[in-house]
Amino acid sequence: MKNIKIIIEYDGTNYFGWQRQNSQITIQECIEEALNKVTGENISVTGSSRTDSGVHAKGFVANFKTNSTIPPEKFKDALNTKLPSDIVVKFSEEVDLNFHSRYACKGKTYKYTILNQEQRSALLRNYTYFVKANLNIQLMQEACKYFIGKQDFEAFKSTGSSVKTSIRTITELYIERKDNIIEIYVSADGFLYNMVRIIVGTLIEVGTGKIKPEDIKDIINSKDRNKTGKCVPPQGLILEKVYY
Repeated sequence: MKNIKIIIEYDGTNYFGWQRQNSQITIQECIEEALNKVTGENISVTGSSRTDSGVHAKGFVANFKTNSTIPPEKFKDALNTKLPSDIVVKFSEEVDLNFHSRYACKGKTYKYTILNQEQRSALLRNYTYFVKANLNIQLMQEACKYFIGKQDFEAFKSTGSSVKTSIRTITELYIERKDNIIEIYVSADGFLYNMVRIIVGTLIEVGTGKIKPEDIKDIINSKDRNKTGKCVPPQGLILEKVYY
């Protein structure tokens, strides 16, 4: 028995997230079906997180156990021959049998992309969130510092989560602007349900002047979801990297 770790890149546009569902196509289902084709085994794949419908990934980590004789480093090539073009296994290797891609995870980095211009884009519609209103990047950057550190992010969690605690540590949050593209990067030891998308929605409120940067601290302390910005759409979100 071998434990294989893989790193996956995928365009989440046509999928209902990572986790297998009964009636909708998911990334996990595609990976498991590809594994069945190359190994003949019914293999359950463990993912490092549960990305939502429409969310993309550049460095999603997963692992599975197999009795296959395929060399660990060759699993990426074998799987890619069976996967659709919008899912690619970038790397594969054998790891310790105790390795668990979710429980061993030390942190993740996400990127959210905003298209800030007068007109929406047909070509970028699946990878950005279109915001027509002029955004003050300086104010948004000023607000970022208030999110850093170990705090209770209850106000930045959508309902439907069953986590035991809403305390998380954000290690980095910064914004880059390139012409009309705004990229927001956030790294943490873990994320609550829709946490990144609500943080982005709140930063947009800062950028439009509806929330002052210094108000972020009070909003966090309030633990009140009604005081934060909206949960922005999923298509602008990409899982950049998982840390172990």
